[in-house]
Amino acid sequence: MAAWRTPRAIDAAKRPNYATAVRGTVTISDAPLSRREYEEAAVVAARAFHTDPFFVHLSPGAVLRARGLAIFMLTTCRHLGPGGRLLTARRDGAIVGVAGWVAPGGYLYPARDQALQTLGALRALAPRPPSLVEGLKYLTAVEKAHPKEPLWYLQLLACDPEHQRDGVGSQLQAGVLETCDQLGIGAYLETQNEDNLSYYARFGYEVRDVLRPVRTGPPLWTLRRDPRTGAS
Repeated sequence: MAAWRTPRAIDAAKRPNYATAVRGTVTISDAPLSRREYEEAAVVAARAFHTDPFFVHLSPGAVLRARGLAIFMLTTCRHLGPGGRLLTARRDGAIVGVAGWVAPGGYLYPARDQALQTLGALRALAPRPPSLVEGLKYLTAVEKAHPKEPLWYLQLLACDPEHQRDGVGSQLQAGVLETCDQLGIGAYLETQNEDNLSYYARFGYEVRDVLRPVRTGPPLWTLRRDPRTGAS
């Protein structure tokens, strides 16, 4: 499959209004992160996905799963490609949520970022070799199912368990979804947790497909959100 050409820059008029916005007690920012902040964001994402059916299947042991997730999430946060936008949600200065958005035309990633993401996945699964084959099957299925037309792609959305059900996830999506509506652009994501389907439905996402790349593993749902007409 040919890689998409990634944009050199996003037109300022098309840039979502997510930079340093304050909503209540949570601050949303796309400011560049330090090494320590990347690690903090990865820990938040790892905590959020610790009981996710997909990662439980690949790594049943809680300790190894926690270590592997920290590696995998750090790689994901750091290598979203030139079209990637990593948003953080902070409360009292601490990162409590993170979203990895990829702008239209930014997926597939450049070869370097693809290689680094794959390497991170391999390192995360290395302690349990049988999971390597299954993990690669899932990654391949995700790539093949990805829509061909330009969309905003939500690769990662995570909120620290202690701050869930408090609107953090909504705030991490709001700016991009507003831009989608204004410019008539769709949004896309995958989830491997069936409980998330009703959550994303609140924002207008609909199930596009159900992938079952591993017979004994959990399914993976792809979801698409068409722009809402009449949005201001």
